[in-house]
Amino acid sequence: MNRLPRKIAIVTGASRPNGIGAAVCRELASRGADIFFTHYASYDHELGFSDADSGYPDLLAEELRALGVRASHASLDLSDPAAPERLLDQISEELGQPEVLVNNATHSIDIDYLALGADNLDPHYYVNLRGTALLSTAFAKRLDNHRGGRIINLTSGQDRGPMPGNLAYAATKGAVSAFTVSLAAELASKRITVNAVDPGPTATGWMTPELEAHLLTRFPMGRIGQPEDAAKLIAFLASDDAAWITGQIIHSDGGFR
Repeated sequence: MNRLPRKIAIVTGASRPNGIGAAVCRELASRGADIFFTHYASYDHELGFSDADSGYPDLLAEELRALGVRASHASLDLSDPAAPERLLDQISEELGQPEVLVNNATHSIDIDYLALGADNLDPHYYVNLRGTALLSTAFAKRLDNHRGGRIINLTSGQDRGPMPGNLAYAATKGAVSAFTVSLAAELASKRITVNAVDPGPTATGWMTPELEAHLLTRFPMGRIGQPEDAAKLIAFLASDDAAWITGQIIHSDGGFR
């Protein structure tokens, strides 16, 4: 379905083949959007993801171009406050003015109250909240009132219940939900919609077999969420068909309990 013809989309955090970011890139490209994606392999390596190979971004870009769209990418550290403007300048030079922004990049390290400190809280804040906020507002400032646009953030259901043992992530991603709702109200007059997607636990390579077996019992549909599940919803929110949807936190998690 060519539902996003000639639109230019930014997708942050597309470092790994089986990640949500890569799935979003593929889905948007399959619908006709040109893609500029970012990646930050050193973070993936820090977490022990062996598939975060430095050559993967080039392979993903080739895969997207094979779908008949333009595709480019850059390594981006969103903890750098200057990164958003630098990224938008590069995209404008290479592809043009983007109209879709998917804030998928995240920083997540398990931290409980005994371990929480400024040294591990700050990196979560820098990427998850400050990076999302600065990139979203810089993106919105460059769009005129006639073109409209789409901002889609990723959350993890922090407004639905506690996440003990993951305090820094829960706090900063929960703040993204609050930011989404208020930013949507500010940008409505510019015809820019702002929504957030909570995909629930998704099989992107982080689950141990034991954890996956446990989580499976909490999915009434009898399967774990896949990156493509989130990507299809995000592609819809990026389309003109979703022009009346804004300020929403959408829990698309297969009924996860």
